[in-house]
Amino acid sequence: MEALEELGLLIEKSFGEEAAPAAERFQKKVEASFSKTVLSRGVDNRYLVLEVNVVQNEERNHEKHLIITASQSLEYKELCILRNDWCSVPIEPGDIIHLEGDCISDTWIIDEDFGYLILYPDMLISGTSIASSIRCMRRAVLSETFRSSDSVTRQMLIGTVLHEVFQKAISDSFAPEKLQELAFQTVQEIRHLKEINELSVLIAFCFCFCFRPSDGSNNNSTCSIEVINSLDIEESIWSPRFGLKGKIDVTVGVKIHRGCKTKYKIMPLELKTGKESNSIEHRSQLVLYTLLSQERRADPEAGLLLYLKTGQMYPVPANHLDKRELLRLRNQMAFSLFHRISKSATGKEKTKLAPLPEIIEEQQTCKYCSQIGNCTLYSRAVEQQMDDSSVPIGMLPKIEEETQHLKPTHLEYFSLWCLMLTLESQSKDKKKNYQNIWLMPASEMEESGSCIGNLIRTEHVKTVCDGQYLHNFQRKNGAMPITNLMAGDRIILSGEERTLFALSRGYVKEINMTTVTCLLDRNLSVLPKSTLFRLDQEEKSCDIDTPLGNLSKLMENTHTSQKLRDLIIDFREPQFISYLSSVLPHDAKDTVASILKGLNKPQRQAMKKVLLSKDYTLIVGMPGTGKTTTICTLVPAPEQVEKAGVSNITEAKLIVSLTSIFIKAGCNPSAVGIIAPYRQQLKIINDLLARSSVGPVEVNTVDKYQGRDKSIILVSFVRSSKDGTVGELLKDWRRLNVAITRAKHKLILLGCVPSLNRYPPLEKLLCHLNSEKLISFLFCIWSHLINMKVFVTYWVIFKEDKALFSLLFSY
Repeated sequence: MEALEELGLLIEKSFGEEAAPAAERFQKKVEASFSKTVLSRGVDNRYLVLEVNVVQNEERNHEKHLIITASQSLEYKELCILRNDWCSVPIEPGDIIHLEGDCISDTWIIDEDFGYLILYPDMLISGTSIASSIRCMRRAVLSETFRSSDSVTRQMLIGTVLHEVFQKAISDSFAPEKLQELAFQTVQEIRHLKEINELSVLIAFCFCFCFRPSDGSNNNSTCSIEVINSLDIEESIWSPRFGLKGKIDVTVGVKIHRGCKTKYKIMPLELKTGKESNSIEHRSQLVLYTLLSQERRADPEAGLLLYLKTGQMYPVPANHLDKRELLRLRNQMAFSLFHRISKSATGKEKTKLAPLPEIIEEQQTCKYCSQIGNCTLYSRAVEQQMDDSSVPIGMLPKIEEETQHLKPTHLEYFSLWCLMLTLESQSKDKKKNYQNIWLMPASEMEESGSCIGNLIRTEHVKTVCDGQYLHNFQRKNGAMPITNLMAGDRIILSGEERTLFALSRGYVKEINMTTVTCLLDRNLSVLPKSTLFRLDQEEKSCDIDTPLGNLSKLMENTHTSQKLRDLIIDFREPQFISYLSSVLPHDAKDTVASILKGLNKPQRQAMKKVLLSKDYTLIVGMPGTGKTTTICTLVPAPEQVEKAGVSNITEAKLIVSLTSIFIKAGCNPSAVGIIAPYRQQLKIINDLLARSSVGPVEVNTVDKYQGRDKSIILVSFVRSSKDGTVGELLKDWRRLNVAITRAKHKLILLGCVPSLNRYPPLEKLLCHLNSEKLISFLFCIWSHLINMKVFVTYWVIFKEDKALFSLLFSY
């Protein structure tokens, strides 16, 4: 924020010399938390709260009077009066707020009938989270904190698939045969559903027999709603006005018939796959989506709630009362998330975790709560250690039941690391630049090198796969500005217009002096070609979801968690087997000996220690001492033989990782080719490429590359079995010849040495490479760690300018 040096003078005038400590705390809060906020008036206004006073009005009702400013110089002040339930909003001096309503004579009045106040508007909270806070605010805050703790159920899985099928069908056809085709197609696309074959039948049944496309008519014969068309699927919207974000399942155009009059509106439609309840949570989601929709178009005034099991559709009106109460809930949630850390006002006490919203005493709600473990754990480890803690008496037995397996040292460990991770998260959050997208024009952001504005789309959008689209942009006028953006950077794409914030996210694929190519998660060809865009670099977020989730699982009452607590928290020494012969298969001893020859003495000692370990082994050493080489010997890479074919997921991941390195180093994706002998392996590689930032790289069988070449070729041989089976495809020397002669500059071969050595042509190739000392890096896999009891050795070969070089890498 500009002119922060003037803040002290303002505070001294406002609070007086005796209040210097409070003024100092105020200034530190603004500098620490809102240094990037640009104060302004207008649609996306941002006000700094200077002073908060509670007064009584003439009717002897309490009001909150806020002295606020939208001036960067902090010179001009305004008054905001909060009445009725708005008085309960927890606002402090130094907070940033957004106001909706009218300002008359520098005075805002927010009451039960008019206007809204949004606390910390640049903190965008999902509509789903806010709706879930209606029954329990504590559960909603915990779900935002421990994101990976929510268990995934079969019903949720089926719901996800049903959503996808419906969204595809609404753009195509609801004919029974088409629905069945989409159902099977969807199940095949989602790899983790491959073992649940009956799901496709269930999906087809749900749509063909349960869902009836409805005109949405309600019981009021004078009014009916007719869905005309689908305008968007999974429309992602950020709302800096209301501090919200969300994805609308389907954005539809509807006709509202009232008597002889017809009105056209664009509305959000929310799909529900579970029990038809028309619950307050479901309806609240729709109300919040109407607020989100206002960022893109006129107020829809209502939304549609569709239950797929019955085909029943409910119109959900969004009145001022509902929006007001939901925004007040959003403010409470924002306050709790913002104040996760409790800091001493005097600075003499230790920084500690803040208490969460109070525990509710509703057994039915708690019984099915996915956050019950974290709720009781946080209560006992954090809140009950505070002097002013308050827990409902009826919940004490539940808290004891859920946490009785934990020792005091375990609770202290949880509290400490939860605090450390939260501090790290807050530190990283302050560096995010999301608010610059709506608070600063692209022309100003370009000066920092993290933004490119005034872009127009060129050429046709290319669909790489479902959910990945290649776009080309160029400046409407002039050359590209000097920028820090480079290939591989994450970006957020927005329109220059106020209504087009955060249209899509993705990666920069290529950038030069005239054009920039991006891989985005949305197809923007539906927008007018004259639309002006801006690219903003998305700073890497601090991922504390995984460590917090792991911390939560560490405290669970399971055998695995108990063992980990013993080792990590209670410092039980790791146990080791006495003799290597007790774990080493007899037929693997010669292979072990030959592999150990390639390691130095400390590496061999480390390898042996790992193989003898019952618990864990830490490999430590100075840089360059060979830790990576040692660790790579422990990576398992067995093949998988399924109905769909033969595959090797580890080889696939390595292929994609290497391909990504080449692309980021500047190689054109069209110059890279990937070859594998099995179609299932090709499918897995394609799936992995689709999820990565890698562009359209050709992945094909050996036969498809006949008569063609590429600058870089990567070959995955796939086979890695205990009996050394290589399959008929690899026994054809003609195919092998094609595979290793397709590269013009660089050839990478990835395969299992023991398995491939059983095939004479490959054995000769390996023998030649070894004799010429062209393979200098071997990494082997002790598959006994996954109960395979077989040694396999993996190798990587580079060919460049007709010479072979080794590649050192870790995986």
